[in-house]
Amino acid sequence: MPCEKQPRFLILYGSQKGQAQSIAEGIADEAAEHGLVAEISCLSRHEEYRLERESAPVVFIVSTTGDGEPPDTTLKFVKTIRAKTLPSDFLKNLHYALLALGDTNYANFCNCGKTIDKRLQELGANHFYATGHADDGTGLEVVLDPWIEGVWDAIKAALSKMSSSSHPPLKETLSDMTKENPAPTSPPHVELNRLSLADNKTPDSIKAPFDSDTKLTLGGLPSTEVTGLSSESDVAAAKSAQEAQTDQVREECVVAEPSLTYSLPPLSQSSLNVPALPPPYLEATLLLEDKAEKFNSSLHTETFYEVPVTNAVQMTRGDSVKKALLLELDISAHPTMTYMPGDSFDVLCPNRASEVDAVLLRLGLQDQKHQRVQLAVRRDTQKRGAQTPPHVPDNCTVQYLLTWCLEIRSVPKKAFLRALVDCAGDSRQKRRLQELCSKQGSADYNRFIRDSSLCLPELLTEFSSCTPPLSLLIEHLPKLQPRPYSAASSTLRHPGRLRFIFTVVELPACPGRPEGRRGLCSGWLADLVAPVLVRPGTDESSCGQAQLPQIHVRMRLSGTFHAPTDPTAPLIMVGPGTGLAPFLGFLQQREIERRDSPDVAFGETWLFFGCRHKDGDYLFREELEGFVSSGTLTHLKLCFSRDAAAAAAGGEEAAVPAVSQPPPACPRYVQHNLRLHSQRVSRLLLRHDARLYVCGDARNMAKDVNDTLMEMVRAELQLDQLDAMKTLAALREEKRYLQDIWG
Repeated sequence: MPCEKQPRFLILYGSQKGQAQSIAEGIADEAAEHGLVAEISCLSRHEEYRLERESAPVVFIVSTTGDGEPPDTTLKFVKTIRAKTLPSDFLKNLHYALLALGDTNYANFCNCGKTIDKRLQELGANHFYATGHADDGTGLEVVLDPWIEGVWDAIKAALSKMSSSSHPPLKETLSDMTKENPAPTSPPHVELNRLSLADNKTPDSIKAPFDSDTKLTLGGLPSTEVTGLSSESDVAAAKSAQEAQTDQVREECVVAEPSLTYSLPPLSQSSLNVPALPPPYLEATLLLEDKAEKFNSSLHTETFYEVPVTNAVQMTRGDSVKKALLLELDISAHPTMTYMPGDSFDVLCPNRASEVDAVLLRLGLQDQKHQRVQLAVRRDTQKRGAQTPPHVPDNCTVQYLLTWCLEIRSVPKKAFLRALVDCAGDSRQKRRLQELCSKQGSADYNRFIRDSSLCLPELLTEFSSCTPPLSLLIEHLPKLQPRPYSAASSTLRHPGRLRFIFTVVELPACPGRPEGRRGLCSGWLADLVAPVLVRPGTDESSCGQAQLPQIHVRMRLSGTFHAPTDPTAPLIMVGPGTGLAPFLGFLQQREIERRDSPDVAFGETWLFFGCRHKDGDYLFREELEGFVSSGTLTHLKLCFSRDAAAAAAGGEEAAVPAVSQPPPACPRYVQHNLRLHSQRVSRLLLRHDARLYVCGDARNMAKDVNDTLMEMVRAELQLDQLDAMKTLAALREEKRYLQDIWG
């Protein structure tokens, strides 16, 4: 009897950093368990699919990057479907589902997914499943897990419906698949609630509920059921976890708080739903020197330019809470490295040497770190479309791989934790890893791993019995991404130079991280320039003749975050702290343009700047005051949050200066200053074609500024909240309200 052909569906993903691709590949890997065949492709590979002719259901997984922009891999697809020449029934035969990834800490949440979804509908395409909007700001899995859980029945229902007219034999096959789950006649309802950022309570969907079906063994101690196990190693892990229960329950009488490595009831006594074990697909072979081909590390950096750091200055006082540095790069040897104020650039940085050494030690590879790694796809792998990752160069050394290729600082995903279960030798640690990757353990995963930004070296330190193979790290760790920085200069003022400012990020200690650590790139840059750094109260001569450090950079040209081409348009800039960076370039360029075009009536310019203390954190004070003196900057509105707080409390610290706002009004943050000048700013923005730019922290400042702007629009135009939101959205569409923000 001939084998029946399994029904197929298509997965298309658009990914910037690998998140959407990883989710798409996970869905493809799971398809066989549901009697389906998944074809998967990146949206950039247009030759592999034709949506207008597609006869199978299509699942889109797309992320959003920047200021609501599509990922690089999705740009051409979005441009294609937005063509005005396409008829309204162009995709009338397309049946699709879409999962959009975003972060509510940023503006234009899930904008790429929403844009694609809206345009597909305009072209006649049909939903077969509710669109999901997963929020990385509160945890993708809150929406992701139930969305994926429900998509399988929806795909089968769509296949059954689509086959009824054109593929009768397929309908018979599908009828067997859907006997237990009858096909719905309309897209199934999926509850896709996102967490409210204003809600401090943990939603029920991510709490670890007590399982009333937990079994009791002799002595009244609970045994553990772990569902979703698909291999002998899974079963063995479950048994060893059960054996660990007795000791754990005894210890629970003493320990009152859960930790990264320890749980309490009801979680410690619950049955667990763990993800399926991701199929391994790579073999990593270490080659001896005489068998290894020569590795050219320059190929890995071929899109970057190596440039010297000609100047490094500490901009904040030594006792400041945050250390801000100004670096100047000499790009004169690379004439193709051009930029405009508002553009940004990437810095290629390595993983921290001490963390690489810790991983090498745990993997038992410290003596083999200079051996070459040869990667190949396993012949017995069950992963569809498996291939060696393109970001790992051929025949690189183990040390190079862990230093320059893999993001060992990335937060381990649940699929990675699931794979690590089989690598742990201690039964209690196996159980805890199962809990952390389970549905019941979502709250603990968020608390101890995700929210703490815990990384692999820290995880391995706490789970001392876990020794994963190198191939597992290559399979699960994403590519080490370069870090973006905003240009803080104009080539008109600094020809052949590129300046940028940054704060050295400090991550505090937390459970699983006994000591704080610095941000990967900012900490590396601070160490790199330490020998030549000019500190407050010193001059450049005090640094001696230290050799200039070199870094690898590449430009990231902005399509929108530029000063208006019309010099008469008013310019409103909001940039506290190092968010000031692009506006320095704006003002440097404006000053020279004013000098060269004395007859032009330039529009007024506003800058809202803030920091903690006037004396210790006021960046570029002399330069900003110079812009005011020359008339380049019409209004400089300042606020010093800690000084204002001290003044309000009757302290002796300096009050806010008159240039910001005269007493008794002492604004603490930039949004407060915006509110004080609400009428003038609103009228410029709404009646005089002004451009508004916001740069800086996404998690707090940008949200607060946006809320303030909404209130300003409501008051100025006498609108309700919904219409005020629409007005701000229209300003965004017109590129008159722009953001360059980061988390």
